Amino acid sequence: MGNRLSKIYTKTGDDGTTGLGDGTRVAKDSARVAAYGTVDEANSAIGVLLAASLPDAIRDQLVSIQHQMFDLGGELCIPGYAAIDDADVERLEQWLDAHNADLPALKDFILPGGGEAAARCHLARTIVRRAEREAVTLSHHDAVRPQAIRYLNRLSDLLFVLARVLGRADGHGEVLWNHERRR
Repeated sequence: MGNRLSKIYTKTGDDGTTGLGDGTRVAKDSARVAAYGTVDEANSAIGVLLAASLPDAIRDQLVSIQHQMFDLGGELCIPGYAAIDDADVERLEQWLDAHNADLPALKDFILPGGGEAAARCHLARTIVRRAEREAVTLSHHDAVRPQAIRYLNRLSDLLFVLARVLGRADGHGEVLWNHERRR
């Protein structure tokens, strides 16, 4: 286990830099910091989702995902470190397939909404999508393992499907985009 902080402020970041997990210092607006910072933001959004009323199975999956997101943040914070592997991506795919199996096929775009839990899930999904974009941006400058990007891609898909499931479970259903409203 790493060092425990006994003092929250260190003043070392007052110059606009921050320390990576390997001890190197980088600008706080670097692509690496943006990537792991957005993963942290997405993890927080999942925490907000967990504050809603959820079925136990979905709650358990989301808590597991939160732990993996923390691992993923560590992977992005420490150049060369690996924490997410193919099995983690496959687990998301299994959950995704299981939740999607009972949903009707999509014929229209869905607007974010569909009840409190579904709306929170949509918000988490969009933040995960941004984390994925940030990780791709980082990959243009530094090595990012493909498992990290695939994990974020599958997670956003899973959160989309969970939003559909949760909207239906709450009795709100899905809010469909009315593309003919302006005709």
